Amino acid sequence: MAAYRFCRTDDIGLLVDALNRCWSPYAPDQPPMTPAAFKRSIRDLQVWCSSCMVAFSGDEPIGVLIGAKRPTGTLVHTIAVHPEHRRQGHGRHLLDSLSSKLAILGPPRISAEVPDTLDAACELFTASGYAQEAVLTDYVLEHDEHEANNGHDTHDARDDFFMIPITVDDLAANDLLGAADPRVCWSRSVETLAARQDDLAGLAIASDERIEAYVLHRENEIVALRSFIEDDGARLRHLLAHLRRPFRFPKVHPSEISHASLDTLGFRPAGSHLLYAAKAHA
Repeated sequence: MAAYRFCRTDDIGLLVDALNRCWSPYAPDQPPMTPAAFKRSIRDLQVWCSSCMVAFSGDEPIGVLIGAKRPTGTLVHTIAVHPEHRRQGHGRHLLDSLSSKLAILGPPRISAEVPDTLDAACELFTASGYAQEAVLTDYVLEHDEHEANNGHDTHDARDDFFMIPITVDDLAANDLLGAADPRVCWSRSVETLAARQDDLAGLAIASDERIEAYVLHRENEIVALRSFIEDDGARLRHLLAHLRRPFRFPKVHPSEISHASLDTLGFRPAGSHLLYAAKAHA
């Protein structure tokens, strides 16, 4: 008979083992979870051990749920059942237990960002009463494509702007991080940017009066891309051309920046996640 329990802050080792046993079979290209990486997820994504659960068969983990919690809601960051124990109701029990807890303690909103290639996970959330709210699209930008686009950029000829390095603190001080309140994914939200600010680099175009556009990135991943000027993407093309390398731009919500705008910048779709949401209930 299976047993289930919520975790504590001293259960990081257990959660790491459960992830490597239960989730790794579905993500063989990802590196194994480590205690250090899990602790970073606590810092960066606000993973709460008390919102995480493990299912057991005897002493052996057979299922795991990782929950990240903020005042606005809880994200089911990962849920997985070991392949030998699927179709026995463990995933549904994990979701229902979290829902019952949050119905009492709050916040009531629960969401998940599920790769559309994981059919079983999508079916689980749908069967558990979650509604699909949006499709989050993964984009890639190849440098060669962008160079071709940049040939049409007329902004280069202007001499009344500055290209400057910028930080998360700079953007926050100018009230630009959440000015348009885009519905960004959990891993690129304001809270995550603030937590990861020491790992992020930024570049902005500014006039004498204001910041007109900016990009934040780490390695080859864009984490924020914004323009405050109607210029058909010229300023953003200028910033991306200056960085001169390929980029991933993951989990873009349609209200964050349109597909048409990204297409003009040279981005191409490369996969998607389905955003599911539900209200906690006992």
